Amino acid sequence: MKDNRRRSTDKKPASPVRAVKSVAGADKLAAEAVGHEQQLDTFSDIGKALISSLDLKEVLAIVLEKVSELFNPKDWSLLLIDELNGDLKYEIVVGEDSEKIRDFRPKLGEGIAGYVANHGVPLIVPDVKEDPRFAGEIETLYSFVTGPVVCVPLKTKGRTLGVIELYNVEDGHLQNSEDMHLLTTIADYTAIAIENAMLFKKVQNLTITDDLTLLHNARFFHSTLEYELKKAKRYANNLSMIFMDLDFFKEINDRYGHVYGSTLLKEVGELLKNSLRTVDIACRYGGDEFVILMPETSKKSAIFVAERLRVLIKKTRFLRNSGLDCRITASFGVGTFPEDATSKLMLLHVTDKAMYSIKNQSRNGVAAHNSSDENSKIFL
Repeated sequence: MKDNRRRSTDKKPASPVRAVKSVAGADKLAAEAVGHEQQLDTFSDIGKALISSLDLKEVLAIVLEKVSELFNPKDWSLLLIDELNGDLKYEIVVGEDSEKIRDFRPKLGEGIAGYVANHGVPLIVPDVKEDPRFAGEIETLYSFVTGPVVCVPLKTKGRTLGVIELYNVEDGHLQNSEDMHLLTTIADYTAIAIENAMLFKKVQNLTITDDLTLLHNARFFHSTLEYELKKAKRYANNLSMIFMDLDFFKEINDRYGHVYGSTLLKEVGELLKNSLRTVDIACRYGGDEFVILMPETSKKSAIFVAERLRVLIKKTRFLRNSGLDCRITASFGVGTFPEDATSKLMLLHVTDKAMYSIKNQSRNGVAAHNSSDENSKIFL
């Protein structure tokens, strides 16, 4: 009898359409795998670049490079929250009218950047002119912003440090989830790198800053003196030093107590900090002694500065916030490289000796090492 049943080994012919779809699906998966691998490589490169430095300026330079390279934005900025007053400070500004907005300080909650910094969430604004957060003073400053805006927070460990804001963004970037993912990833890495740089700077400051006066300490002074001497030798410049010692400071401690004495030293430190150039380096050398390094400064100019400080200290009424009215004076010595010394130890010695020549005679005066010019010696 004939068996009409299909044998179990018979196979149904494969569908050509299904085969094509299978190949196409495999190609798509392979392409996606390659895309994901490239994306991971990009994230890895960004992360390595950003966390490779503990210097804030270098970190910001890397961010500038990466954002420009990956998104090519015409106008964008990076703002950080100022810990002292709580507003936002522009650290990077690229594009039209950058100089006009660089010094503007948006407050938290003000404008789109202020909103994102305050809430810690990314924000996509398709049309800034229709958004109520984009108004007032900001709108006049950002007159060049006419299109969509993307703003993402620089956030780490639940804390927002600032924002990255891209202006006049192309629609494709708004709709492309991969681009947004890349931008938020850059922001995350940037936040970590900025936090690390800030923590490193704080630790550095602790090792080089005098706790009481917040001036530089003796350790910083000695290392900086070596550096400034090498620089002065290389470029054939002057380097002047002022040694300053408060007169009869022990009597202040004996009369008012050490707490008030410490407060007075702090006020002297503030006075020095507010009275010198940015390039001058004021340090607390120890006790009631202070030293000032003045790069590219002649002896004559250093004597002038020392005399100005002498008069200012004599006129200042210290400890007023403590309910006292304390008057003090100080003795100053001035020395200059290469006129008076050719080495670090020699410069320290001659400047200290000049100061003690005043201390041992009249106090409240200025003396320069080995000067025959009467205008360079003041005894009052």
